Amino acid sequence: MDRFIEQTPFFTVEHRNLAASVAGFVQREVEPRAADERDVDARTVEYVQLLAAAGVLDYAVASEETRLDVRALCLIREALSYSSALADSAFVLQGLGTYAISQAAPEHVRDFWLGRAREGKAIAAFALTEPEAGSDVAAIQTTAQRFGDDYVLNGRKRFISNAGIADFYTVFARTRTREDGRAELSAFVVGSKREGCSVVERTALIAPHPIGELEFKDCRVHADDMVGAEGDGFRLAMQTLDVFRSSVGAAACGMARRALDEAVRYASTRKQFGRLLGEHQLVQEKLADMITELDAARLLVYRAAYLKDAGVERVTREASEAKLFATEAAGRIIDQAMQIHGGAGLVRGSVVERLYRDVRALRIYEGTSEIQKLVIASQLLKE
Repeated sequence: MDRFIEQTPFFTVEHRNLAASVAGFVQREVEPRAADERDVDARTVEYVQLLAAAGVLDYAVASEETRLDVRALCLIREALSYSSALADSAFVLQGLGTYAISQAAPEHVRDFWLGRAREGKAIAAFALTEPEAGSDVAAIQTTAQRFGDDYVLNGRKRFISNAGIADFYTVFARTRTREDGRAELSAFVVGSKREGCSVVERTALIAPHPIGELEFKDCRVHADDMVGAEGDGFRLAMQTLDVFRSSVGAAACGMARRALDEAVRYASTRKQFGRLLGEHQLVQEKLADMITELDAARLLVYRAAYLKDAGVERVTREASEAKLFATEAAGRIIDQAMQIHGGAGLVRGSVVERLYRDVRALRIYEGTSEIQKLVIASQLLKE
């Protein structure tokens, strides 16, 4: 990693050693594969196995006894996304898909799935979003009805990362409807091979990513596969996002840092009008804005991560600020990097072109920028 980790007070010696180790892993294992966008499913599975073999998944998959180190989570996501958004996704989804399980599932369910996820033997997914319920989680229509010792799930989930390659899904469903029509949610672990659970559509995005739509049609799961108690689903979903939201900002910082490095490299070698691009004042202005926004974004991200690790009960506002600013800033930084590259930046497969496609989703998933502003304002008014 660059000097940021040495210059700021957020990190321990262990964090600094981890950053150096992961940077080496990325250089050896990820960067040589990063430009290959063929067979995204196979590539994702390969990344999960590589991450497991290197012990990196230990930092994504929580346990009941050990709190996730959010600074480590962010450091790893920044390092991975510097090279490959797909490798970053493979890493973080093992955490997103298991966090609620680690906090509230019965012991035998928890031990089985967490161990397999950590070892790369099972791929996880987080099934929350629906065709009619994106940011409005309480509008979820998928139902789970109790019949004896089982729950029967019916409904659809949309934009589910790892759909089609996941071995299990943490699924959020409506177990009761409140008087105001809103859902009382509960969470379930659903194996991908369970009867009644199927992938009905694979979704093509602007950047390669394994994602699709799930359907549950009279899908029967045992009551032991409920995560927590009935009605705990919304709380568990929000707890998951509270932990992982700042790490989305870290992924954005990794992409932005790569874009800045590419822009500086290009401006230092490309000549126009008899001078290096970097000698033109308008290019210097762009670079100055880019590094300033990147530094500000990283400070917000690692402040939120530090506070979470320090045991602050709620970091909702800080995590939302980090995600909002870092993802928006990364979009601007990468856009400026492409502008500095000119026509070369538009070439399909170039680093900045790939970053331009990869970064756009970060302003949408785990709460849009607009939702982050509402969260920040509501928290501020409560304070």
